[in-house]
Amino acid sequence: MKTITALSVGLLLSATTVFAQSETPSTSQTTPAINTEHNPGAPVAGKNSFTEAQAKERIEGAGYTDVTGLKLDDQGVWRAMAKKDGKNGGVSLDFQGNVTMAK
Repeated sequence: MKTITALSVGLLLSATTVFAQSETPSTSQTTPAINTEHNPGAPVAGKNSFTEAQAKERIEGAGYTDVTGLKLDDQGVWRAMAKKDGKNGGVSLDFQGNVTMAK
């Protein structure tokens, strides 16, 4: 009986340890929803949750002016024409929040 009790306790402790380790969340992500630094691969296609007003505000917050023709394309990227540093051109906003000007 003592042997069965000892084995049961050992199995219970092993199962608890395995369960506790499996609950540890993974912190590795490859594409965060909002990027705080510029992504050199931007614009990144993906489901975009920015409204038109939010997209315009974010583009203007990145230093662009005269934002016109703002449209969400089939890749989930907001695109418009805008001006920055005296240059007119295409600008985009992806789902990660990256604002880039077309080259």
